[in-house]
Amino acid sequence: MVGLFCGKTRNLSRLQGSSFRLMKLLLIGWLTVCLGGPAFSQSGSGPSRYSIEDVLSAPYCAGLVGEPQAGRIAWVSAQEGIRTVFVHNVRSGQTTALTNYQTDDGQDISDLHISADGRWLAFVRGGAKNSEGVSPNPTSSPAGAEQAVYLLPTDGSRAPVRVSPGNQPVFSPTGKRLLFVQGGQVYLAEIPGLSADKPVNAPVRLFTARGSQSDVTWSPDGGRVLFSSVRGYHNFIGVYDLSRKVITWLAPGVDRDQSPVWSPDGSQVAFIRVPGKKHGEMENVQGGHRFAIWVADVATGEGRTLWQSPADDGGFAQDYPAEPLRWTASNKLLFFSEHEGWMHLYALSPTGGKLTDMTPGAAEAEETAVPADGRYVYYSTNLNDIDRRHIWRVALTDAGPVTPEPLTTGTGIETDPVVVGDQLFYRSASWNRSTGIAKRRVGDSSQTLLFPAEPAPRFPTMALTEPKQIVFKAADGVEVHAQLFLPNSTSQTPRPALVFMHGGPMRQMLLGWHYRGSYYANAYAMNQYLASQGYVVLSVNYRAGIGYGRAFRRADRQGPRGASEYQDILAAAKYLQSRPDVNPLKIGLWGGSYGGYLTALGLARNSDLFACGVDIHGVHDWAWRGNHFSPGGGWAIGEAEAKVAFESSPAFNLDFWRSPCLFVHADDDRNVTFAETVDLVQKLRDKGVPTEVLIFPDDVHSFLLHKNWVRTYQALDVFFRKHLMSQPEKPLTSEK
Repeated sequence: MVGLFCGKTRNLSRLQGSSFRLMKLLLIGWLTVCLGGPAFSQSGSGPSRYSIEDVLSAPYCAGLVGEPQAGRIAWVSAQEGIRTVFVHNVRSGQTTALTNYQTDDGQDISDLHISADGRWLAFVRGGAKNSEGVSPNPTSSPAGAEQAVYLLPTDGSRAPVRVSPGNQPVFSPTGKRLLFVQGGQVYLAEIPGLSADKPVNAPVRLFTARGSQSDVTWSPDGGRVLFSSVRGYHNFIGVYDLSRKVITWLAPGVDRDQSPVWSPDGSQVAFIRVPGKKHGEMENVQGGHRFAIWVADVATGEGRTLWQSPADDGGFAQDYPAEPLRWTASNKLLFFSEHEGWMHLYALSPTGGKLTDMTPGAAEAEETAVPADGRYVYYSTNLNDIDRRHIWRVALTDAGPVTPEPLTTGTGIETDPVVVGDQLFYRSASWNRSTGIAKRRVGDSSQTLLFPAEPAPRFPTMALTEPKQIVFKAADGVEVHAQLFLPNSTSQTPRPALVFMHGGPMRQMLLGWHYRGSYYANAYAMNQYLASQGYVVLSVNYRAGIGYGRAFRRADRQGPRGASEYQDILAAAKYLQSRPDVNPLKIGLWGGSYGGYLTALGLARNSDLFACGVDIHGVHDWAWRGNHFSPGGGWAIGEAEAKVAFESSPAFNLDFWRSPCLFVHADDDRNVTFAETVDLVQKLRDKGVPTEVLIFPDDVHSFLLHKNWVRTYQALDVFFRKHLMSQPEKPLTSEK
């Protein structure tokens, strides 16, 4: 797909020679000045036109971390497949690009860590291995690919140096040592000074332990290492003493202990205890389990329970936040739980006693930050703005009632707070701005965009449409939120419409650029593009998603147990049919992963309602997944559930499937087996159902190559044009 130009600019493009080039440059400059942003063309009073490449051209920032003691923050910017690590010196105000990768090679960058002295930054490049022991290699490089730890100075004086294959890097308190995990074992690398010829000595295995080690952290004095040892049915929490060369196991039992944290003085460790695994027990990502907060003495290894959840309130509350348990400098334990109906952050004394809800209200609390003094906790939440995210803070004191205060408000999306001195840094986006890095002084009402300072040259800031919040009810009375994208047009002709469904299903699309990875940011951008092409687009936050409380996320009979969330998709279609600007005969579906499942389910059950669909790596047979993907398929699908699971699948209703479908899938998918698409396409071909496919060898579920996202959306654009735009328009006065 190339940029779409129309009107005078497009006609001028037929001219030749230097005079035209001069006129074109002048015209582009005039448009930029008049519109206050990147140039784009308009066709009379019709919709603004821009390309898929244009709307995907903005940098997307993730992985924001900070080191308050060193006065530095860092993040990763991904722009059209080029991933770059940036560091910002808070004291000097200087931002530096530390890496210079130049190609869209699909090698992700994650796990950023800054040393306490601010001299070094460590990161991980590449993805984890699949079940065959192979790291993602989306370019099909004959040399293969790896996941490795890299190190570089924050002053930008050297290129990154590969330390070793591995992940989970963490600096010692002095910044002179680096721990990381390789093959489930803990390794140590010594880091000499900046003047050394080799910045890293050969790493050595620190100790050997059974199981797979993770959650590795240094003690406050740097003399011990805390870790979790994952052993299948059970986990242990261990402390390795570097001088004595011994491991102490803390309160070992028959449970799955996880997320250990040090006390400020290093004498104790708190951790989350989850019951051990039973024979035949299968994982259910939408379920829950009991959990408890424990604290143990490092010297003796003895532990005790501080708090026990009243029911199966754990699982999501420990897996979703980046730091599910903290021990603050003000000597408070902070942890997440859903036992009161929403994912909230709770405070508890290390000696036990009263539990305090630090984030009250009908809203979710997500990522947190606690400055070194431990006086406040900063967090992102959708309190009072259910379909966005903002930064709040609350004092960690024992006196008086809990009174959280909002620090950011308005129509933006603000997440992932980092506090350095009196400055608050965070990830910031809006309905017409991709996720970047912003800052403000704590208490100030205005923000400063730190990165990017200016919009990407081709990004169509002024041409986008602000989505509207829509709320409707499904047939069984469940309230459903959605975002409506309308074309910028005064045309009175009824238009084709599209229903978009996110993946997960533990996700929530917002009234702005998405914060939870480029996967959903790209989907939001594509919905903007589709609206610009004349479609009415409805992005549906169906039940089983997050953002609306535990009962909504854990709705009855969802997915393989009855597909109750499909009622929400039918309600979305009914809403679109009720609009006079929508042609009810021209409604399509699209989505990825769980959204791909719902797309296929809609076409299988209601080809009479949905004219076509684009299914991106969707699940098509829950019963098959329960037997072949993993035990229970991640949803605890056993023999007793197999019949209902199959009946809840698109594969069950193939006799009713008539509408054409485009299938997109990468064959190294670690989330949804590629065989799901192979099987369904063959069966639809046998029945004569029109199908198209777009396949990416060696890429993974969340396409790592930017060009594969572009190709996917280009194919989606062409497919919907063919099956929706090319059909005769239905008159405005026709009956629905």
